[in-house]
Amino acid sequence: MIKTIISDGKAELDYLKALKARQQATNSDVTRAVEDILEHVRTEGDAAVMRYSAKFDHADGPIAVIGAEEIAAAKTRIDAKLLTAMENAAENIRRFHQQQVQESYVDFHDNGAYMGQRMRPLERVGLYVPGGTAAYPSSVLMNAIPAKIAGVPELVMVTPPNAEGKPRDVILAAAAVAGVDKIYMVGGAQAVAALAYGTETIPQVDKIVGPGNIFVATAKRLLYGVVDIDMIAGPSEILIVADENADPRFMAADLMSQCEHDVLAGGVLLTDSAKLAEDVKVEIAEQLKHLSRAEIIERSMDDYGVIVVFDTIAECIDYANRVAPEHLEVVTAEPERYLGQIKNAGSVFLGAWTPEPVGDYYAGANHVLPTSGTARFFSPLGVDSFYKRMAFTSYSKDALLAAADEIICFAEAEGLTAHANAVKVRKEQ
Repeated sequence: MIKTIISDGKAELDYLKALKARQQATNSDVTRAVEDILEHVRTEGDAAVMRYSAKFDHADGPIAVIGAEEIAAAKTRIDAKLLTAMENAAENIRRFHQQQVQESYVDFHDNGAYMGQRMRPLERVGLYVPGGTAAYPSSVLMNAIPAKIAGVPELVMVTPPNAEGKPRDVILAAAAVAGVDKIYMVGGAQAVAALAYGTETIPQVDKIVGPGNIFVATAKRLLYGVVDIDMIAGPSEILIVADENADPRFMAADLMSQCEHDVLAGGVLLTDSAKLAEDVKVEIAEQLKHLSRAEIIERSMDDYGVIVVFDTIAECIDYANRVAPEHLEVVTAEPERYLGQIKNAGSVFLGAWTPEPVGDYYAGANHVLPTSGTARFFSPLGVDSFYKRMAFTSYSKDALLAAADEIICFAEAEGLTAHANAVKVRKEQ
């Protein structure tokens, strides 16, 4: 059962240390296994990919490729209500992310110099989609749509094949809605390596996004620098700041909505009401009886769930900033008044009628968020995640000569005489 802490300046900090330490340490055996896979794919290409696919996914034969026509056809094979929900969610995601589009610019100076910045989309992005029992069409939308808005010309997906050698129709349909161009039926660390290095069949990409198991996550971590990645994600977490007016049924349901992800997921409620704390615990026990993933939720709450009772909501907000949670709900009488005080959070949900799943599936803000306290310095996935910035500068002769002595002064102070010389020879011209 979720535990209750009365704030005393120490107990809540001890819990915070435990929460931040819950990310499992890097498994050296997994790392070594993934390093072998990466090296074999790098040197052998398709042959290594197919060998590992046969070993791990029981997929024989060449790498299957699904093109745009077959992707689009899946929309006719899924439930019409689900397709409508996907399309409406996609429209919300596009509307939100369209505001993030950045423009190139040029800055002209009176002395004839000009400089500026060009925003260039990445040429090709790879999206990893888990297989097995996992089917997360919402993640397809959240990862693919910002890339398309940024102008990425080619978006490819990799995903493990099922028994028929195909992905689930719901994933294909989401790919169609989001604008995925091509799908390669391969999963695991070998798929990540293929995207990073390129093979005879799978093209090399500039960035890899999307969730995966420990082997996929380890491959992304090891390949960062060879290719860009979205982030190294840890266990999911939700933190709720609630006052005495909050409905304990809602708070219990919202805590459990994230705890069902993983036994390492964290559910945190901060409140100034001891009564709410007790009522929420009662509601959790009751609602758990009716949830399919109750065992996972219960273990998550036993290990990482907590309700902390503070004297004031201001103290709750201060503690929330220290946690820097992935998801932060503010369920108070006037939640908007606290928004300006929130410094560290992946995504914020304001009010009793904005439960976190609204963001996971539908509202439009991205659900690919920094975890494990990294919201202190990382941002959610967005359109800017798929740009690269390129600067350009042009100096006229007069502009260079006017700045030459100061440039030379900098270069010589750093002991880089060849840098200084590149300007001196122009002064002498």
